[in-house]
Amino acid sequence: MTTTATTKLTAAGLGLLAAASGVAASSGVAALTGTPSPIISVGNRFILLTPGWLKDFAIEQFGTNDKPVLIGGVVAAIAILAAVAGLLALSRPRVAVGITAALGLVALLAAVTDGTTDANIVQKALPGLVALVVSVGALVLLFSEYRRRTDEKTHVLLDAHPGDDLPAGFDRRRFLTVVLGTGAVLVLGGAVGRFLGGGAASASRSSITIPRPAVPAPAVPAGVQADVTGISRYLTRNRDFYRIDTALQVPDVPADTWSIRIHGMVDNELNLSFADVLDRRLVESRITLTCVSNQVGGPYVGNASWIGVPLQELLAEAGVQDGADAVKSTSADDMTIGTPLEAMTDDRGSLLAIAMNGEPLPLEHGFPARLVVPGLFGYVSATKWVVDLEVTRFQDFEAYWTPRGYSEKAPIKFSSRIDVPKAFQTFPRDAVRVGGVAWAQTVGIQTVEVQVDDSDWSEVTLATQDNVNTWRQWSWEWQDATPGNHTLRVRATNGDGETQTSDRASVRPDGSTGWHSIQFRVED
Repeated sequence: MTTTATTKLTAAGLGLLAAASGVAASSGVAALTGTPSPIISVGNRFILLTPGWLKDFAIEQFGTNDKPVLIGGVVAAIAILAAVAGLLALSRPRVAVGITAALGLVALLAAVTDGTTDANIVQKALPGLVALVVSVGALVLLFSEYRRRTDEKTHVLLDAHPGDDLPAGFDRRRFLTVVLGTGAVLVLGGAVGRFLGGGAASASRSSITIPRPAVPAPAVPAGVQADVTGISRYLTRNRDFYRIDTALQVPDVPADTWSIRIHGMVDNELNLSFADVLDRRLVESRITLTCVSNQVGGPYVGNASWIGVPLQELLAEAGVQDGADAVKSTSADDMTIGTPLEAMTDDRGSLLAIAMNGEPLPLEHGFPARLVVPGLFGYVSATKWVVDLEVTRFQDFEAYWTPRGYSEKAPIKFSSRIDVPKAFQTFPRDAVRVGGVAWAQTVGIQTVEVQVDDSDWSEVTLATQDNVNTWRQWSWEWQDATPGNHTLRVRATNGDGETQTSDRASVRPDGSTGWHSIQFRVED
């Protein structure tokens, strides 16, 4: 037969429609069963196999958009293979069915092995099985209709009639009915997923009122916010707080079914419900968190007020046994993190947190409960959606990030950042006011200095320090500014008298170092 461009385009489109129907139907089933969709499961498997260097690259290139990029990549790969299957269906239908079935089997395997849900094997398998059956069935049905002719047993397309791109014997009405029916599966699956996608956790969160903590944080001191336009807010709003984690789909964990188990090398195992946590002595603390992925001058640092139960008290009640040196925490999506036991039992104020800036934790920040440990990078401390704490020894387990090239223990490296000026910003000569933030959790910031070009370092004005676990803002005015292009650098000295190193280090294995610098311009 003669295969025209229109025929090829139609065939590729039918392949895409078949795959999209499988994805949509499986997404609807996933919403009904409360399990991840096959696309999410495939993405989760990819994350599980991701080496450390690729994770660093993704965050550096895409920042907090790394998850949509990954999902988009999975979708694009499916679309390309589905279109290829559609084209092959014109001449090699069995190969086309084989490709489509292989995509479905990959989805099924990813779903069955997905550790981000505690659903049983049947619930896990159902969306992937639906994706396999619907996509293959839709492909066969669509191309059967497209190939219709008098002798249907041949299952091949006939040569087109002269002047017509459609095959002989083509029944437009019947074909349109099949296409519309397949499209209906797509729409219905999407509608079900959208309708049920909010999950039980969202409804649960809206019904919770956080009680007043028994130990509220002191009032925010006057003068913690530097008076410079464009500088970070002292308390980072929940919607602006950075989010770096491996969850492609936020775990749906309602508070009324959540519980946390504290076990391992302890004398008394504890099992606490959310109601149990609310009944305990709640403490409020303002704490700055930092991600190990934060490059020098990067955005992955934020300051918030947290309410929770002191981990020191919980572990004391459990009775930690001699020889333990670590706590292995596990989230609802099966992420594992290893934290030095000392950081949870000393006086730094580590929390099993249930509230952020006065409201229940946002879903994407760990609702209903997470860990907040001052002074440690998040990948060894800040477990979201936490459901299990096992007191153990570092030598007896390996947390998720350790085999990916990250250090087992990771105290935050103190640092400083320029918020104003932005890169290549222009100032009038008589109004060069700059500012930023510096942090050194657990010891605080003592001084901050700036340098313009190769001049001497100048000490800046520090805003009031809240506590040693929060960042500190700074500001400086260049009184004798000169016109032209300039480079501004910043460095901090912490409460122990240590000054920030100028040596550049990448985020792996235990955090970046170096001075942040910005180029700007002064005009007459």
